[in-house]
Formats: sequence, structure tokens, C-alpha cells
Amino acid sequence: MASATRHDVPEPPDFGILKRLARDQLIYLLEQLPGRKDLFIEADLMSPLDRIANVSILKQHEVDKLYKVESRPALSTSDQLCFLVRPRVKTMKYIADIVNADKMSGRSRKYKIIFSPQKFYACEMVLEEEGVFGDVTCDEWSFYLLPLDEDIISMELPEFFRDYFLEGDHRWINSVARALQLLNSLYGPFSRAYGIGRCAKMCYELWRDLEEESESDSQGRNPEIGNIFLIDRDTDYVTALCSQMVYEGLVDDTFRIKCGSVDFGPEVTSSDKSVKVLLNAQDKVFSQIRNEHFSSVFGFLSQKSRNLQAQYDRRRGMDIKQMKNFVSQELKGLKQEHRLLSLHIGACESIMKKKTKQDFQEMIKAEHSLLEGFDIRESTSFIEEHIDRQVSPIESLRLMCLLSITENGLNPKDYRSLKTQYLQSYGPEHLLTFHNLKRIGLLTEQAAGETLTAVESRVSKLVTDRAAGKITDAFNSLARKSNFRAISKKLGLIPRLDGEYDLKVPRDMAYVFSGAYTPLSCKLIEQVLERRGWQGLEEVLRLLGGPEFSEAGGGAEAGPGRAGGRTVLAVFLGGCTCSEMAALRFLGRDRGCRFIFLTTAVTSSGRLMEAMAEPRS
Repeated sequence: MASATRHDVPEPPDFGILKRLARDQLIYLLEQLPGRKDLFIEADLMSPLDRIANVSILKQHEVDKLYKVESRPALSTSDQLCFLVRPRVKTMKYIADIVNADKMSGRSRKYKIIFSPQKFYACEMVLEEEGVFGDVTCDEWSFYLLPLDEDIISMELPEFFRDYFLEGDHRWINSVARALQLLNSLYGPFSRAYGIGRCAKMCYELWRDLEEESESDSQGRNPEIGNIFLIDRDTDYVTALCSQMVYEGLVDDTFRIKCGSVDFGPEVTSSDKSVKVLLNAQDKVFSQIRNEHFSSVFGFLSQKSRNLQAQYDRRRGMDIKQMKNFVSQELKGLKQEHRLLSLHIGACESIMKKKTKQDFQEMIKAEHSLLEGFDIRESTSFIEEHIDRQVSPIESLRLMCLLSITENGLNPKDYRSLKTQYLQSYGPEHLLTFHNLKRIGLLTEQAAGETLTAVESRVSKLVTDRAAGKITDAFNSLARKSNFRAISKKLGLIPRLDGEYDLKVPRDMAYVFSGAYTPLSCKLIEQVLERRGWQGLEEVLRLLGGPEFSEAGGGAEAGPGRAGGRTVLAVFLGGCTCSEMAALRFLGRDRGCRFIFLTTAVTSSGRLMEAMAEPRS
């Protein structure tokens, strides 16, 4: 099984301190508004807040009622209103409407806005334009990092992907740099930093600037995290677009894991109620199957079921004293495990039903053909049929993007044909989505890309290497070519199989995609850590096109024997998938090191496609 662990893998650091710091700062900010108050919370802060400070903690600090920030007018009767919000213009207008309505009615109240994770100048400008800046007090809740599990930390900023990679908005760079500064101060100093991508480089450079300004003394400390690797999502779109095959990835695709927990509906619970389940290492059943290929999961769950039954059956031959010990010490744990087991079996059945409806095997076959570069015409026909049958707008779009990226863009005839069929099947409102996908380089036509590369190569011959690099960056920002085939060949991303690939006892990271493809992002991390830099990967870097770096951090080089030297912080800017986490966990177990994941948000192909759609007004 993929879960077999080497004994010398270092234990993860204790990230509980991040939660305690966030909770203490929030309590301090709430106490700055003494007395009873109503708290308005933005919708996408509700789940993260629940993981940090539940309702009872808020009540202890004189929060009377909780409201959700929404389009309807507020009905609060309190004399003090506190708003816990993301720094968004739309939300500022919502708050300004409340304040101005109170002014019109002659009502006097106190208003406090707490921005998370930081406030932006644009927000203050809107408050000023609306004439309420002098009526409110503003504060920042530096809630950059939410530990979702023992090895996953999320910034819970799903909008980061669209803001940076589509809109070119750099406003979250500072938040990432400050998050790195916090982790470095608590668990560093990091001895070495590697990275690839423009966003990664900006975040790294700003973080180093912050470190120099703060002059924090971390020398001589034994680091718990040694190396750090930053990677932009646009370095590897292919992995994010592939159908996930590990259990955690399929649960995310099917039920949508939100902030580390999932709502299992009646189809899973076999009752008329939904159940919210926290998916982390504390769940004994989930922790053993999360990284497994789905084909191995049913076998494991049935064996687990038999083992549990055997433990229950032990009661039969017990005397009174043994029975008393069994009831007081084991029964509760067995019942909890039994409940979780039945939920995960229900989830597996639900996933199977859904995938059977969608011709999942046919889709996987088409994906593997695209990755390997075989039967492209056949795969294109499958995508056309998928669109015509109106199976799923998101899935159809994902398959088109995967075809485009693996083929370095679609030829104009195929592009127009697929686009026309899609708009006819799913509606003309998706026209702007195609525009966005083209801008970001996910769904492009070949001709424009080819011309661009030709111009770029000619210009490169006329100028120095340094200037050529800058010009290449400029061209990349206009229309990025994926060069997937060439990169795949250079890094050996498509494993050569001798016979059947054993998914129960995987030999490499490719098991997360049924042995057909090794995630590019994970392969890059593996190669760079192995080589302790980018030496020997020059050709791959040329094809990837993003700037790379390999720098000594603030700390002394941690020896391989120390836990810190074998703990790597993998930072995904724009989102990380469950498949990538499973692949790197496998690599960590294989090499005796521990990967910690810091991501702007946990993502998936569905979330990427949704981020490209234009919100309806």
C-alpha cells in the first residue's frame, strides 16, 4: 500500500501555535470594542473562523449575535457593530450603506472593521468616497495561515489564482511574504530556498526584504523546517487538470472539501441527515486511505470492517472485569471508528455511482492518450461527444484545456469547432470564459503561439542573455506556451511500463494518476532537492519559461541527520491539489523526508475552471 511509512521520516512540527496566535489576536481586537456587540462575518471567513474560534469563545468576549455579510440589509439592534471581512470593495459598500442608513435615521452607533488578513488602500478610499471613513475604526487581523492538518497549511485565499494569474493583480504577494516571515520566525530559519515562477520570485524577494527590515535573531536555533520550495500554479497546469484518482482527491471532486471538512449528504449517511466530517490525520480510517489509489480503497475498507467485527466479537469470552475494561477503554473508540468506516464506505459507493454515470473509464482513457500524445483525433472526438451529450460544462471545459496544453494549443479549425459546439450546448454566457482561458494560456490557438515563439527566438539572437530573459518574460506574459511534450520527455513524466502497474504497491509518484503520468510540479521538486539546485535542468527551465532561483536562507545548512534538514516546505502559489500532496507524501516516505504543504488554497480542476468563469451580476 502507498501508506507504508519509513521509520526515519521526521515528525511534523506543531502547527497548533498558529491557531493560538490567530485566536489571541482576534480576541484582542474584539476587546478593543468593549461591551456587547454584534459581529458581521463575511461568508468565506466563516469556516476558517470556526477552526480558530468557535461561537462559545466569541460569546465569552461579549459578541452577542452573529450575522453573515450578504446583500440583504442588516437587522441588528446593537449599539456596536463589528465587521470581520476580506478587503473587498463590494463589502466596503455594504458597510457604508449600513452606516449611512443609521445617519439618515439619526441613530448613533460604534462601527469597527477588522480586515483579514490585511487592509488595502482601495478599501479605505471607498469608505472615504462613501463619506463614512471618519465613522469607522479599522484594524487588521493578521490571519495568514490556517493549519488544516498536521502537514497542510492553507491561506484560504481561493481568489489568489484568478487575481494574480488572470488579472495580474499583485495585492496578495505581501500576504504570502508575511506568511513566510511568520513560519520562518517560528519554525526556521530556513537553510535553503528554491523556486520557479514570477510570483514565486516576487514573494521570495519581498520576504527576504521583510526579514532584513525586522532583523529578527534566529541564528543558533535548531530549525524544524530546513528547505523551502516555491512554485507557481502556471508552471504546471496539466497536473491540476487531470482527473484525480487518490481517495482524498475524489472526495474533494465529488463532495467539495471546504476548509478541511466535508458535508456528507443523505446518499452517504443512509439517513435523512447530512453529516459534517473533519478530514485529517485524527480520522483513523481516512488517514490510512487518503493517499491510496481509489482501486485499493474498497479492499482496505472491507478488511478494516472485518478487523473491527473481530474486536467486537472478543466480548463473548470475557468475564465481568474484562468487560468493564473493554467498555470503559475500547468501546467508545470502536464505535467512533465504526461510524467513520460506514461514512467512508458510503462515500466510496456514492463516488462509484457518479463516476459510472459519467463514463469515467472512457474519460481516463482519453486523458491518458492526451498525456502520452497518442490517438489525439480519437480523444478530440470523445471531447466533442462529451460536449454534445451535455455531461458537465466544467468537465467539458477541463478536457478542452487539457487537450490544448498537452498539444501546445489547438489548431484554429479544432479551436473554432469545439468552442462553437460548447457555446451551443452550454449557452453563450460562457463566451467570456473562453476569453479568460485564452488570456491565461489554458485554452489557446496554435497559430498565435507559434508566431510568438518565432519572434522571441529571433529577438533572443540579437541581444544579451540577460536582456533575452527579460524579453522572454514579457512574451510569456502575453501568451504562455506549455511545451508539455518536450518537458515530459526531458523529465520522464510518462513512465515506461514493463507489464501491469501495481497500484497497491506503487513504485513511484505516478501511481496518483494510475501509473500513467508523474505530476510535473512534484517531479521538479524531487529533481531540484536531489541536485540541491537547478544544475542540469537548464533545458527544462528554458521550456518552462519562468524565472528560477536557488538561494541560501538565513539559517545554517541543516545536516541530513537532523529532522529540520529533512523537512521541506512546499509552497504552491495559486493552489495545490490533493493528488500533488499524495505524490509528495509518497516521495517523502520513499526518501525519508517530510513535506509540509503551504498553499494559497487547496484546488482542483473544477475550482480552476470556475475561477475562469465571469461572475453573473
